[in-house]
Amino acid sequence: MSVDRKKLILEAATKSFSLFGYKATTMDQVAKIANVGKGTIYTFYKNKEELFKEIVQRMIEEMKYEAEQALDEQLSFFENLHRAVFRILEFRQEHQLSLKLLQEEREIGTPAVQEMVNEMEEAVISYIKEKIKIAIDKGYIQPCDPEITAFLMLKMYLALIFDWERNHDPLGKEEIAELFKIYLFKGLSASK
Repeated sequence: MSVDRKKLILEAATKSFSLFGYKATTMDQVAKIANVGKGTIYTFYKNKEELFKEIVQRMIEEMKYEAEQALDEQLSFFENLHRAVFRILEFRQEHQLSLKLLQEEREIGTPAVQEMVNEMEEAVISYIKEKIKIAIDKGYIQPCDPEITAFLMLKMYLALIFDWERNHDPLGKEEIAELFKIYLFKGLSASK
């Protein structure tokens, strides 16, 4: 039975990046964890950065898949958008590699990590943007700039989930959904 060496390398590299971060991971470590020669890694990847990019791309695809799984055609646009974005953020919180990358970006500022964290955020914004375009086309929401709206939605979620908790009791999923609905879909205007 032949072993899929590329799969072993990807799994080993993911484990190493998750435990040690990008900066502290070496190709020697990856080879040791994968139980392959270092040269074998270079038959698939030019360098550590290329390997890292593939792993992050796979994580982004997994994140999008998770968001799609959260959707329910019986629910409204708003409810589905909330479920999808919330699931993406839960995924980021649950995924050890994502957590390690966010920590490394914050504490060390490794350029390759900053680039991949930005790519992850852009992928999330792009996903939300596509959902907003569909909602505009179907008349569920009024015309707006989909990219700016997606950016604001993501940042609002991040603020309500992560930033708020620094000095306050955490908000529940339903509370966040209600705040999201008030601020983004209903607005604060008292006029009817």
